[in-house]
Amino acid sequence: MVDLMALDRAACIDDLRRIAKRRIPRFAFDLVDGGAESECNLRRNISAFEEVELTPRYMTDVGRVDMTVSIFGKIYATPFGMAPIGMLNAFWPEADLILARMCKRENIPYVASSAASTTLERLAKAADGNGWFQLYVSGDDTVTQGLIDRAEAAQYEVMMVTADVPAAGKRDRDIRNKLAVPFRVTPEVLLQLAMTPRWTLTSLSHGKPNIANYADLLKAATSYADVQKTLITPSFTWDDLKRLRDRWKGTLLVKGILHPDDALKCAKLGCDGIVVSNHGGRQVAFGPPTIEALPAIADAVGGRLKILLDSGIRRGADVLRAKALGADFTLAGRALAFGVGAGGRDGAERAMQILTLELERALGQLGTAAFADVGPDALSRPRATT
Repeated sequence: MVDLMALDRAACIDDLRRIAKRRIPRFAFDLVDGGAESECNLRRNISAFEEVELTPRYMTDVGRVDMTVSIFGKIYATPFGMAPIGMLNAFWPEADLILARMCKRENIPYVASSAASTTLERLAKAADGNGWFQLYVSGDDTVTQGLIDRAEAAQYEVMMVTADVPAAGKRDRDIRNKLAVPFRVTPEVLLQLAMTPRWTLTSLSHGKPNIANYADLLKAATSYADVQKTLITPSFTWDDLKRLRDRWKGTLLVKGILHPDDALKCAKLGCDGIVVSNHGGRQVAFGPPTIEALPAIADAVGGRLKILLDSGIRRGADVLRAKALGADFTLAGRALAFGVGAGGRDGAERAMQILTLELERALGQLGTAAFADVGPDALSRPRATT
């Protein structure tokens, strides 16, 4: 049973996070909620947004606001979509499908992770034209090519290559929890399961979550580290990206860009867009918050490709901040995932409602009736240019 009253009382994404934390065993909650090492990058992703001030403007007609965005040949209802998250069904059973279907209903993009607990084919069907595919480049080229072939067959038109995983991030929470895929049942895990009966009973009916797109390859894996070795390679280079650009005939994005020079290289290779991202603070603890890295990248690229941003979005106003600093579109991962954890489908819808309403009200306070019209003049302090 979902506590609908608790969902209705949730005023913000952080409220949904607190509800989810109570409902989910610690080892599963930490898998999504945790970050690298001290988690300072995770925290700064969020706090850095609050340092970006926008100046409200009044006495303009904002009785109706337009939040639609046209990007990569499609018009979406809001300027944010669902970022890719691997193993999300461990957070809440069938979370992948819940979110993919919601994204279709709400007309926003759903980015299916190649490390998802649901096959890319099922997610493409659930998203029904709103699905994008996120690729981890494996050290085994046949694995990578196999995923690309499947993505093409499933009719994904946008592929997002994740570049920021030359090595697996060191996540202290996962180490403390002795995270393994599939999950191992230990006395500590049994205690956590007993304390979260709703999650446990729901999970029993769906089976142990795994990484569905690599199921056959991962049968011998004994730890999450083994899983990551299958998913990623430390030898992915710009030459490899060029080959992917030549191979993939659809829209190609590169995720994990934090330096202007890297953004320029992506443009020169003919990529259609980049995602300014630090993997939600899950890879390194010493990198810059994405909202701080964004302006220099926007200046360097100069409209040569589309700029998306993720990592740290928790408020509707964060989407406006990103737009004012040069982003064309944004992705929210944990914000929508916390909704699923708090209440399954109802919780996902509540998270979407919260972000959408906050964005609508922020646009009104900004005195701008259309999201497309938000620009650097909305900033209280002009940003430095390169």
